[in-house]
Amino acid sequence: MRGVTGLISIVVALALGLAPLGLPPFAMTLLTEAVILGLFAMSLDLMFGYTRLVSFGHAAAYGLGAYACGWLLLHTGTPLLFAVFAAALMTGLIGIGVGWMCTLATGVSFSMLTLAFAQLLYAISFKWTSVTGGSDGLAGIPRTMGPLGFAALSSKTGFYYLALACLVGGYLVCAALVRSPFGAVLRGIRENEAKTTALGYNTRLYKIAVVAISYGLGGLAGALYAPFAGFANTELLFWLLSGQVLIMVIVGGAGTLVGPVLGAAFFMLMEHQLSAWTEAWALYFGLIFIAFVLFAPQGIWGLATGRLSRT
Repeated sequence: MRGVTGLISIVVALALGLAPLGLPPFAMTLLTEAVILGLFAMSLDLMFGYTRLVSFGHAAAYGLGAYACGWLLLHTGTPLLFAVFAAALMTGLIGIGVGWMCTLATGVSFSMLTLAFAQLLYAISFKWTSVTGGSDGLAGIPRTMGPLGFAALSSKTGFYYLALACLVGGYLVCAALVRSPFGAVLRGIRENEAKTTALGYNTRLYKIAVVAISYGLGGLAGALYAPFAGFANTELLFWLLSGQVLIMVIVGGAGTLVGPVLGAAFFMLMEHQLSAWTEAWALYFGLIFIAFVLFAPQGIWGLATGRLSRT
């Protein structure tokens, strides 16, 4: 199974690396957005897939990263690379506080607290107009290069490779975490938290840590989206986005890291195709999602690796 998984990962990585050589500009725009959403979905997989912390408000991380990066680029002239990683770091630090607050509860109560925090930020984004731009958001976000250069990042291809590098880097960090003793404790919390506590682990500290890491990676995705799209608005904090990224994780395959990336690409592809056919595209995608939950709970990644391992 590991050999099959590694082979698929290599093929996917090569395809993504060579994509700019054969895809038209519009397709590259869609692929860049899919890569960014893949990073966002992978960040949630750490919480949901490996720790079974169901977050209904993960859009908070994405929106915070987008607003922080957009504000830095608009008002301070901060170089793009510094703004992106500074926004991710800030979001991760805020994630410590979010984790501390939300882990006071468990189960559905934890999920409701994550949703409440995201909706609080959504309300603040409307009221704090001097920073967030209110309902108009932050528009005209540039890809400021700064004195360090990196002018190639301002192009579509250059920015795509930046997003791809962040995705690959995020995957390597997450893979190292889940293979470490830290990851073993997370899986213990997922399977039986009471037993893990009885073994002497402070499970709440581990949950706070994984929320902070997840927020940092989610903030990195949002920080990439702001200069990619050229704006950051309140929709990036809305509960609908939190639901969509949770669907990406489930459809792709929770607890796999690669699966949520595929789930994000699948979601974008279906949205693009179905919306071209009908305005009720969400209804049809909902039926597809139900089919996955009922007949393929292991997700796209589980289906692919399972079939290949049998051949």
